[in-house]
Amino acid sequence: MASSLQPLVVICGATGVGKSKLGVELALRLMNQGHNRWRGARIINADSMQVYTGLNVVTNKISPAERMGIDHLLMDFKRPEEQYPVGQWVHDAMRAINETHNRNEIPIVVAMTRLVYLETNIPIVFGLLYRNVSLRNFLLISKLFDHLPEHVPSAISDPDGASLRYELLQALDEPVAARWHWGDTRKVLRALQIIKEQGRTPSEIINERASTPLFPRYRTLCFWLHAEQSVLDRRLDERVDDMIKNGLLQEIRELYEYARTSVDLEAGHDEHRNHFTVGLFQSIGYKEFYKFISDPDVSEGSFADAVEQTKHSTREYAKRQVTGLWNMLLPAIHRVTAECRGKSPAAALYLLDASVLGESWISNVFQPTRTIMNAFLNEEELPDPTTLSPLAQAMLSDVNKSLSPSAALEARRKVVCPLCTKNPSQPVMVECDEREAHQRTRLHRRLVTKAKGRISSVPWKHEASE
Repeated sequence: MASSLQPLVVICGATGVGKSKLGVELALRLMNQGHNRWRGARIINADSMQVYTGLNVVTNKISPAERMGIDHLLMDFKRPEEQYPVGQWVHDAMRAINETHNRNEIPIVVAMTRLVYLETNIPIVFGLLYRNVSLRNFLLISKLFDHLPEHVPSAISDPDGASLRYELLQALDEPVAARWHWGDTRKVLRALQIIKEQGRTPSEIINERASTPLFPRYRTLCFWLHAEQSVLDRRLDERVDDMIKNGLLQEIRELYEYARTSVDLEAGHDEHRNHFTVGLFQSIGYKEFYKFISDPDVSEGSFADAVEQTKHSTREYAKRQVTGLWNMLLPAIHRVTAECRGKSPAAALYLLDASVLGESWISNVFQPTRTIMNAFLNEEELPDPTTLSPLAQAMLSDVNKSLSPSAALEARRKVVCPLCTKNPSQPVMVECDEREAHQRTRLHRRLVTKAKGRISSVPWKHEASE
């Protein structure tokens, strides 16, 4: 029975829609108004960059004052260079959830980057919610497979080893390899370990998971805050401008100096052999401003280029978040509801229109979520999700979708830029939907001019398989 499960509230949605604010508002409501069982709430961070210390402005981390005395767990506790795999986060989040229940408080999971993908590219769809070749240089690479490193190696100190392991993954499971950068050694290694330990490729597991029944860990209420894309794009551009006013450049300089002097990261700072796939250095803004910060001969237009690249990356990131929710979370919630077969559903999802801020945000977002959460905690009948707003009606009226394996495999697929690649074994790789932005970069344009169109007809690698 769903009622035998402990309750969990989840607030998700693209960046810039007010998730952190809503989490605090709902927690304060529980603390101040009380409940016959629950005396308050604690917030569990699910943002993959906000777990790190530093870049508070760049990662849009909620300030101590804005937290209003509400506990925020799994935030601000990892060093910038540390790896924090999704699997470890799921373990830590489950422990935090159980501790919160033992305190007679409601856990509220806020953000979403830890909710959609497992590190091996297996769709986790609320990972904490559900419990359940032919090779070149065969001898060299087969030996590599037999002797995988125990700990995650560095692509900075050993780029050749990173390249060989990526080549091995390409040969064993090309669809999964196409999602990762060759320098993302943690994800590449984990995928290889899955193959070695289970005798199956991650892509095979993805296809199997798509048809496997989902067994919920918690009775879950999910609030999806959504804003119209054109509105959100303008809001995100303005947020980047505000970040610059509030110290973005200073934060990036401090992180750059930290990386430059760190024992673990002291090697390798050229344009394509850096640490953009490690820890906090993956944050949007750091890579975009890296050349401006690190190049003493930077041109006058580099700052404007970095600002525009940061805005573009943020907008594209928000679109990917919505795609992840639409392709995986929504069908999963539908499957769990359908499998209840007349019983009280173990999971419910409500989409709130967060397109307009101010008083409209209160009436469109806060008031409905407060009412629904109270009914959820009292185990009362919940309203039809499609009745909340015209936007909810439009987006939720057709949720009878399968959990698409291809959606997981195609998400964030990488392509190789042949023009910018100097060493074919360590190629310059960009995400498919960021290819046009890459082509507008100063370096790429300069190489195009230098080549005088000789390579214009060469296709980007992986284009044919997209």
